[in-house]
Amino acid sequence: ERLTFLEGVRTITSAGDATTQVGMSAHAYVFNEDMVDDYFFNADGELLIVPQLGAIRVFTEMGIMDVEPLEICLIPRGMMFKIMKGGGQTVWRGYICENYGAKFTLPDRGPIGANCLANPRDFKTPVAAFEDKETPCRVHVKWCGKFYVTEIGHSPLDVVAWHGNYAPFKYDLRTFSPVGAIRFDHPDPSIFSVLTAPTEDAGTANVDFVIFPPRWLVAEHTFRPPWYHRNIMSEFMGLIHGQYDAKEEGFVPGGMSLHNMMLPHGPDALAFEKASNTELKPVKLDHTMAFMFETRYPQQLTRYAAELETLQDDYLECWDGLERKFDGTPGLK
Repeated sequence: ERLTFLEGVRTITSAGDATTQVGMSAHAYVFNEDMVDDYFFNADGELLIVPQLGAIRVFTEMGIMDVEPLEICLIPRGMMFKIMKGGGQTVWRGYICENYGAKFTLPDRGPIGANCLANPRDFKTPVAAFEDKETPCRVHVKWCGKFYVTEIGHSPLDVVAWHGNYAPFKYDLRTFSPVGAIRFDHPDPSIFSVLTAPTEDAGTANVDFVIFPPRWLVAEHTFRPPWYHRNIMSEFMGLIHGQYDAKEEGFVPGGMSLHNMMLPHGPDALAFEKASNTELKPVKLDHTMAFMFETRYPQQLTRYAAELETLQDDYLECWDGLERKFDGTPGLK
């Protein structure tokens, strides 16, 4: 089947409400045809695009961005664009976070200070580019959760210059400078936040975009994978490439998992045993890139996602091998 980017988007989860500009949706996309005479803008929210397979060319009103896997791009709310293939693939796929709330910004780094995490200097905006085309074109609009289309007699990407700070941008995830413990224990997972869309309640977010990049693990007297937990954030996770350290089996590149708010989760039995018995010497976690779209709101699964034939029906069994370890021995003081 021949699909353009716009035709190949499928919604996986949704949280909040586009009409009140609260929450988000998580989508997957797959396509194999360029958007030639079709253009799109989303009045409901900004679009954070995460390619997983195949580079894409994003042609916006304000210029062109070539975005490959391990890079991301953001298209602001209401900005016209079309997406084409970039590179010799047969299929292109990836993930999209549609943010209905406050626009994405860099997180407050607090005691970390001025450097590390995602540094402002690494975000790139396009130079002006235009498309001079006086032929019939279709403009697709998403507005209050519904889609509309109209035909015009020219390309809507005929803007020859721009200025200001309401602009699309791209970011290379490989320039993210991770921080972490250098002696013991786990810092808060917010140290992996690339971008955040804040809410009025400090300590929660409308959406956080979080990555788990290659990094050194050096903590002593510490279970190094993510601990077992439940919290207010609903976690939609994807894997761009490699292996995720807390789910060594079953979670493949291009796959997705969802752990909703207040549902307990953590490393599978294999990861637990491996981490519990390994020598605690410095280890390089390499050749991996996982991410999360996480939100303070519960993410509802769409009918499309619930009826996928590729659901992992035995997902819960990854924790079956976990055994009781508590024997009453006092812990460290």
